[in-house]
Amino acid sequence: MSFNTVDIRELNERIERQSAFVDALVMGMNQTIVGQKHLVESLLIGLLSDGHVLLEGVPGLAKTLAIKTLAQLIDADYSRIQFTPDLLPADVVGTMIYSQKNENFDIKKGPVFANFVLADEINRAPAKVQSALLEAMQEHQVTIGEETFRLPEPFLVLATQNPIEQEGTYPLPEAQVDRFMLKVIITYPQREEERQIVSAHLKGGFNPVKPILKVEDIIEARKVVREVYMDEKIERYIVDLVYATRFPEEYGLKELKNMISFGGSPRASINLALAARAYAFIKRRGYVIPEDVRAVCHDVLRHRIGLSYEAEANNMTSEEIINEILNAVEVP
Repeated sequence: MSFNTVDIRELNERIERQSAFVDALVMGMNQTIVGQKHLVESLLIGLLSDGHVLLEGVPGLAKTLAIKTLAQLIDADYSRIQFTPDLLPADVVGTMIYSQKNENFDIKKGPVFANFVLADEINRAPAKVQSALLEAMQEHQVTIGEETFRLPEPFLVLATQNPIEQEGTYPLPEAQVDRFMLKVIITYPQREEERQIVSAHLKGGFNPVKPILKVEDIIEARKVVREVYMDEKIERYIVDLVYATRFPEEYGLKELKNMISFGGSPRASINLALAARAYAFIKRRGYVIPEDVRAVCHDVLRHRIGLSYEAEANNMTSEEIINEILNAVEVP
């Protein structure tokens, strides 16, 4: 598609019409979630670009509530798995059970067979269980015994985790973390927001939300998101940002070379492009601008940059590295 005014105007009008439901979803989320605008936007980006979302924050910040509310607003199958140290892979994906009546093994599907899977406190379970989710998240299928089953569409894993320094947590393996499109850090609410939360709970809590969308609407919206125009200059900008996490010295960031043990993979570039598109769609725009890329950059890259011992010794975080890269890489 050539970037001329007619095309873009027409595309903009279509996106404007198609993205009207975003406001309805945000309003629905706001019925139970006070503030946390970034959290709500991140969940919508994951939903629209078919990407899994990992939320990290201390207990009590409405991570689980946000995911549950989103699932309730969409008339879809929802299941919640509470991850604990004694959980088994079969508790997640399902298992084969011997039936005496039929004298053969029947397959009992696990809670992963749903449109929205809430993996609560995912880093409280050992690696064996976390890896049971890998095939489901990447290939949208599950193998039980010798049979492979497709998962329903849309299929979204929305996981919460406690900060690593908390008691009884297992850090997620890099391969597992990389399967999440976004890693969103949830912080404490503002003072006034917290007062509203307390006030609402004293009055008996929030009103229950009703479904406003069907699964088909989400699948349809995803097709429209794919039509959001991305210029070659923006594509190059995305590749430069990810490349700078691997070879910072090429972008005048020599001091970061020893701070990074590994940078983002091509999956980081793909997810950055997809998330920027979805962000433009949420902002009711038919084309991606550099600000869209910058808005989603931290959430897409923060879990894909490996910090060296030197970085940890200097108390350097992946956030600071991303900030330096955003300042150094030329904006188109």
